[in-house]
Amino acid sequence: MAVLDPPAAEAVDRGEAWDEVSTILRTLSSLVEPLAAIIPGDCEVVLHDLRLLPNSIVALAGCVTGRAIDGPATDMLLRSSAQRQLETRIGYVSRAPDGRELLSSTLIFRTASGEPTAALCINCDTRHWRTLADVAAAMLPFSGTVASQDPESNEHFMPDVDNLADDLLARAIATVDVPVDLMQKRHKLGVVQDLKERGFFILRESVERAARALGVSRFTIYNYLKELDQADQPDSTAP
Repeated sequence: MAVLDPPAAEAVDRGEAWDEVSTILRTLSSLVEPLAAIIPGDCEVVLHDLRLLPNSIVALAGCVTGRAIDGPATDMLLRSSAQRQLETRIGYVSRAPDGRELLSSTLIFRTASGEPTAALCINCDTRHWRTLADVAAAMLPFSGTVASQDPESNEHFMPDVDNLADDLLARAIATVDVPVDLMQKRHKLGVVQDLKERGFFILRESVERAARALGVSRFTIYNYLKELDQADQPDSTAP
């Protein structure tokens, strides 16, 4: 099992009660390898220190998504953090970088004050189980029910932050469905809003990346973000 050196995590302490957070992370780190060993099939168990986002992986056992210690969170975890909607999710379908179907679970752990501090994630490769299910289905009478499968992955695993940033940019631009050189301000503002909701601006050099992708200056991106922040503020003149 790989584990991040404790001083590296301590260096980014943001003022939380270190003893409590340290105990939570130390306890969860001790579970990573045993969990990976007892879960059948190809699986990985990953521990994220949420204070370290985006490079939040501090312990890992198994290798399903190709990530390593100090690697990035997924787009889903980043977005949930940015929107303050970090919640435990059990048994959802995700995709490995090479397209393999995974069965994933994300467990969020909090301090006594309710602050989310760690995410313990389990990702299992379902290929062999899918083969067994197909064989069993061929041998059994047709039941008339077919399990529904979401063809689109709702979580993306990236080996590093640069790939994560490129993926978030590409998908945000794709939602507008207008070539960048034909975009008007409203289109580019929509891209920036999408990026903001995805947690993109947590990443390093995010403003510069967005500016290059949209063919505008850094100051334009800052102005878009300011405009979006102002739009989110409640109208103080309302009765």
